Amino acid sequence: MREARAEDARTEARRLIYDLLGEERPSAGALLREATAVLGAGRVARCAELARGAPLTRRSAELASLAGLLVGTRELGEEWWERSRGGKQPAPDEVLRTATAVDPWTDLTVLEMLAAWIADDAADRAWGPPAAVTDLNSWQAEDRVELPDDAVPGRRIVVSFDAGGRLDAVVIRRSDDDLGSNLDFNSLRYSRPAEAQWSWGVAAGLGPHRLEGEDPDPYAAPVDAAAADVLHAWTLRHGATAEQAGPEWRVKGDVVAAIERVDWMWRSGEWFAWWRGVCALVDGDPAQLAARLEEIAAAP
Repeated sequence: MREARAEDARTEARRLIYDLLGEERPSAGALLREATAVLGAGRVARCAELARGAPLTRRSAELASLAGLLVGTRELGEEWWERSRGGKQPAPDEVLRTATAVDPWTDLTVLEMLAAWIADDAADRAWGPPAAVTDLNSWQAEDRVELPDDAVPGRRIVVSFDAGGRLDAVVIRRSDDDLGSNLDFNSLRYSRPAEAQWSWGVAAGLGPHRLEGEDPDPYAAPVDAAAADVLHAWTLRHGATAEQAGPEWRVKGDVVAAIERVDWMWRSGEWFAWWRGVCALVDGDPAQLAARLEEIAAAP
């Protein structure tokens, strides 16, 4: 069941990527070439530099952000990069160049921050600025947003819930004659840059995603062989096939490819500790790796 859901997600992501980018099989090289034609060589060179600087287990997310920026720039034009926002926010070009943190996305990487920004701007252009913000971690529909002064029954109010994500709150009259609202979950939608970011990450997977000019190849760097053997054996004991786990892991590319094949997010809860362990193995964090190996060994 979980494998079917994972494949359904990849199929939908590949469909969206083809619609948005015209790619049958997403690759880092194709993405960078297309982005260069739209964003310009200088911006894409800086984006590639940031992607190279990220941990290998995060590289796919950085490239997915570039996919969002590509589609967003197609929609909003290159001038989006050059325009500051009333002195409160610098121009995106400056953010890219200096790695400036911008509210409300300060917990994201530079590329993720820019992708969220352009996804929101594209959503505002498509549906107007949101009148309210809500958190969809709760699926309670009633009275989740503050109504504007001019609210009337039947009016739809655009609500933001995520970067580039919108849905409508429908104003209704309650039995006590007060006005309230219900979130219309059927109206949930994402801007095209947000769709591109999600789709590229799912369709392309964790990698390996080699980038032009990398010497030495970061995916060819060796990993701790003893720790790798423990994690590889755990992978097989907990339900991954030999084909998914692959042969013994000796370099970072071996581990990244195995992480992509096993679909760990669709498995049972103990796989989260495994994910943290293999990330520590790939990203070279000995303290985290030791702690995760201890956690895995202590589990039943």
